[in-house]
Amino acid sequence: MNKNSKSCHKKKEVTPLIKQYNNIKNKYPNTILLFQVGDFYEIFGKDAVKCSKILNIVLTKRSSLHLAGFPCHSLNNYLPKLIQSGLRVAICDQLEESKIGNKNLVKRGVTELITPGIAINENILTPQSNNFLASIYIEKEKLGLSFLDISTGEFLITEDKKNNILQYLNLFNPSEVIFQKKDKKFFDQFFKKKYYTFIVEDWMFNYEFAYEKLISHFQTNSLKGFGIDNLKLGIISSGVILSYLHNTQHLNIKHISSIRKIKKEDHMWIDDFTFKNLEIFHSINKEGVPLINILDQTITPMGGRLLKNWVLFPLINVFHIKKRHEIVQELYSKNIIRNFIKKKLKNIYDIERIISKMVVGKITPREVYSLHKSLFSIMEIKKKLSSQNEKIFLSLSNSFQDCDTIYKIIANTIQDNPPHQIEKGKGNVIMEGVSKELDEIRILYFSQKEYLEKLCKTQQLNTGINNLKIGYNNIFGYFFEVRKSKNNKVPSYWIPKQTLSNSVRYITQELKNYESKILSAELRMFSLEKEIFNKLVNKILENLKKLQKNAKNIAKLDVLCSFSNIALENNYTKPKIDHSLKICIVNGRHPVIEKQFISKTSYIPNDIILNKSKQQILIITGPNMSGKSAVLRQTAIIILMAHIGSFVPAQKANIGVIEKIFSRVGASDNISLGESTFMVEMNETANILNNISDRSFLILDEIGRGTSTYDGISIAKSIVEFLHENNSRPLTLFATHYHELNEMNNSFKRIKNFHFPVKKIDENIVFIRKLITGGSENSFGIHIAKISGMPKKIINRAKEILKTFKIKKNHI
Repeated sequence: MNKNSKSCHKKKEVTPLIKQYNNIKNKYPNTILLFQVGDFYEIFGKDAVKCSKILNIVLTKRSSLHLAGFPCHSLNNYLPKLIQSGLRVAICDQLEESKIGNKNLVKRGVTELITPGIAINENILTPQSNNFLASIYIEKEKLGLSFLDISTGEFLITEDKKNNILQYLNLFNPSEVIFQKKDKKFFDQFFKKKYYTFIVEDWMFNYEFAYEKLISHFQTNSLKGFGIDNLKLGIISSGVILSYLHNTQHLNIKHISSIRKIKKEDHMWIDDFTFKNLEIFHSINKEGVPLINILDQTITPMGGRLLKNWVLFPLINVFHIKKRHEIVQELYSKNIIRNFIKKKLKNIYDIERIISKMVVGKITPREVYSLHKSLFSIMEIKKKLSSQNEKIFLSLSNSFQDCDTIYKIIANTIQDNPPHQIEKGKGNVIMEGVSKELDEIRILYFSQKEYLEKLCKTQQLNTGINNLKIGYNNIFGYFFEVRKSKNNKVPSYWIPKQTLSNSVRYITQELKNYESKILSAELRMFSLEKEIFNKLVNKILENLKKLQKNAKNIAKLDVLCSFSNIALENNYTKPKIDHSLKICIVNGRHPVIEKQFISKTSYIPNDIILNKSKQQILIITGPNMSGKSAVLRQTAIIILMAHIGSFVPAQKANIGVIEKIFSRVGASDNISLGESTFMVEMNETANILNNISDRSFLILDEIGRGTSTYDGISIAKSIVEFLHENNSRPLTLFATHYHELNEMNNSFKRIKNFHFPVKKIDENIVFIRKLITGGSENSFGIHIAKISGMPKKIINRAKEILKTFKIKKNHI
């Protein structure tokens, strides 16, 4: 009996509501389920415990079940915190109104599933960065790889060697990576800690299924028009992305209107070591400044995202590079038009993400109004460009699509500065004159005060109750309030509803009829505004491709304006790019380091000349802090900047197209994988030597220093000899403390020695920081140790030891 009674008791504890919750929750494992109960989203069990800590909300307990929650209207405040914590969140809404007296359970269902890779909420996204979802399909030693940003519609596809997978992930930095079950061990080993991952069932990785998914989405007969028809593995990964979107309730995705192949052959290849070493996006030091901070003076979020894309994928097509340079030159020299464009860009919002929110049905009236303001500014930019005589500006003007019709439709439909939500705007979204019915309902709804005042005066006259009042509460609506001393004058047909200490409240049929009329008017007003608003959005989306093209053109103009600004501010010059196999940089400067000097003339510039015939490899020596690393990095950065279309920090720069930049700079242990500094150094160097081409540029700093001196010298000499004798003849800057390498220019005709001299004044040294021909014979290591604050006793002992080494060397 006891067992049965306990069993019955447990069953009673599972209420119909919790049963419904469990049924839905079971369909979405490893997902936080936000379960709407009236005006709140409730969270139960272990999810409640987890969310209470992340969201800092109250955790309670009902029977043995943990419970947490927050108001529905606060969703946009709490949702980003959950997603940014790496959680998947399912929004479970009530699908019908809860009716008073109805004991049946309200129908509920998941209306949206949000994961880190498919978020469109602006509170989750970073405006100037893409939010990529990556899909990876591995087959033997090859992989298919796709990247999709659902918030902008950008869809990319490629195929490559399996060992390049990390390179792509580092470039695109996806918020989420999906892959098939069979590769779980591989991903757990290499990526789980760095990337949020999600396993997709193996059966979804099917070529026929994926191909059909793609042509169905793009409404084409084949994928040849996108140039990806031969990418079998890439097509599988792309098809899985679309299936994943459908499975997460993202069904309206027509803004994903194209798919683009990542063409390695069209862009300069820069490995992730080089991006890190050159400090392009992130500084190695906490207080340091990355290059992107200098380059980025973009105004729009779209421009910021495009700039990063250009830096990740520099051009190698001379014609296209020159075209960018020409536009920057015109903007550079035309102050009036550049300043006009900058001013108008400030009024342009994130059109790409506004479009995406329209498509998925998450757009607000305020965002549509932002689109209206953006289109007006684009129209003004287009008009200004077309008024110029220069062909470049006329071409830019013609690239913009005519969106006057869309602008006018919005202007004639939406009120200025409308509320974010129709329901909260009290009918203040759609303009007067758009709908006759809506106008009439508004008159009724907004004339409540006048009507009630008139009714009150009429009843005062009819009853003789001169202090009669009309009030309202949520319990029984409108009422007449009468002082108890006047109760004898109340008509018999008035119905008493509430007795207070000094008064009585009554209702009448007339008041109930009016109340019903007002509530009906309110509902109809909101319904009409929604209907008109939705029609407007659909009308705008008929011009989807026009809007997307204008967004891209604005982003491009924004980046080129940014380049012209930084060129003016920092005295950059227009580089000359050609098909030669040489580099000539006169008075080159490091764009980040020079900004640290108060005076613009304080930074000492340097020349770098490289060619395949006489000066292929420069051996650069000099003490620490003399400028070796700076000149290596600044040369690579100048080359990169020139290839993305920017002017460069130099007096003059003639640069033959470079297809690959490689660097081996600095030292870093990879202890977690059991790799020492020297092993990391050799791995990175091997990667460079195995991938060089005739249009490669290399910067190598202190190769071989991670092992014993003689081993290091031997390795360094061997590498330099290999680069000299290799058929590709890559242009190379090789910085070293091994002065023995200076001898190589006697045996190898394309190796030249350069060094950074220092002046020794008494016991002190002065850095000249000017690169000159010839090799140096002293690293001044002890002097550097001295000025760093090393104890004097250690410095003196080091000098004694150095003398003994020199004596031994002379005896050998």
